[in-house]
Amino acid sequence: MQGDAGSGLAWATGHLQYLLLVIAMLPARLTQVRIGVAAAAAMGILASGLFSFQPAALFWNVLLLLVNAVLLLQFARSNAAVRFSADEEPMLDALLSGLPRTRARHFLDQGFWLTGRAGEALIRQGEPVTHLFYLASGDACVTSGGKQVGRLGVGDLIGEVTVLSGDTASATVTLETAARMWCAPAQSLRLYLDAHHDVRHAVELSFAAALRHKLQEMNRAVAQAGGLG
Repeated sequence: MQGDAGSGLAWATGHLQYLLLVIAMLPARLTQVRIGVAAAAAMGILASGLFSFQPAALFWNVLLLLVNAVLLLQFARSNAAVRFSADEEPMLDALLSGLPRTRARHFLDQGFWLTGRAGEALIRQGEPVTHLFYLASGDACVTSGGKQVGRLGVGDLIGEVTVLSGDTASATVTLETAARMWCAPAQSLRLYLDAHHDVRHAVELSFAAALRHKLQEMNRAVAQAGGLG
């Protein structure tokens, strides 16, 4: 009876190992894949070492678990060592939510910080967007057809609607005050995101969230002004 029970457990854990390996291949992020593979290796160790002794299978499962554990530890240590400035820390939530800190650091290094002057136009309606901007401080006015349609402030993105598509801007954004900004050239940004799909996914989600927020603010402003009429 014990032998039958052990064989049954070995069969179940063996199949569970393969199921975990299949699931491990689904996530887009390498860290999640490694966690899944490590979990599958742990199931393999149970199947080949505890329920049904198979030395060769046990050896390879232990090796697989150790390799992934070491890689995950190295990732955790390198991630913890990454540093961001006081201006950059808020960008992790605004633009790079969900990305490992090492990947976020690499992305931010594709751009640079600058100070803008009041009255400076960052993007112009009808012209291609040449840079993506993130406002760390300051305020900006959004106009379309010469009429103000919105305002932007700390934590807002500028140019995210068309910076990846290459389309022309649908509005003009002008600084109302001096501003501290991170910016990245549109062309190099597109090339970078084409080569780093995990970063592109995070950035596109942030762009969509930023656009929803701006539309909500515009609708609120219209409602407070008594409607479009």
